[in-house]
Amino acid sequence: MHRKTFDQELNNLQQKLVHMGQFVEQALERALESLSNLNRELARKVVDDDIKVNEMEAEIEMLALQLIATQQPVAKDLRKIIAAIKIASSLERMADLSVDIAKVTIRIQEDQLMKPLIDIPKMAEMVKEMLANGIESYIHEKVELAFGLAEIDDRVDKLYSQVLRDLLEIMTERPETLSQAMLLSFVARYIERIGDHATNIGESVIYLVKGKKPDLNL
Repeated sequence: MHRKTFDQELNNLQQKLVHMGQFVEQALERALESLSNLNRELARKVVDDDIKVNEMEAEIEMLALQLIATQQPVAKDLRKIIAAIKIASSLERMADLSVDIAKVTIRIQEDQLMKPLIDIPKMAEMVKEMLANGIESYIHEKVELAFGLAEIDDRVDKLYSQVLRDLLEIMTERPETLSQAMLLSFVARYIERIGDHATNIGESVIYLVKGKKPDLNL
């Protein structure tokens, strides 16, 4: 009965983590949509909804601590609970970065973007894949999926460098775009950082399964 209760409570914890991951993914999608269309109303919604993510993190942390206090798990069970706390923290930081993207939408003063967004949305799609894979690797303890996050992160980093080169070229040719180009470079940086947090999830999963933590952010 003790084990059954633990498994039920752990499953509840994991489901809340999945829900939080989905909410963060939606925040990133809305932030990018607000930027692509310069939809400041949608951007403000992303900013306002961030409090919900903070509440989710607090609830997951509370449930995790209750599990530790009442069930006294050891070894892998304990690592799984600790991993949930760390993953929730990474998700909360991803949400903060999505808010930063939305704030860029609000800060852009022009009525249109200096160029259609192509590579920045590609970066966002990659990190969304990383986020989904990271959560799945935790729920199902798929170490290979966790290790695979590093390869996607490398692609994100390369595309980030390309975005910066393109923006620099545009700024050089059209100095009047300097302000907006700088803001778009910030967006690319925020997305790159989201990818780094996704690899942190992978590291937590590998630690959970193998008992040792590698560095996927090399």
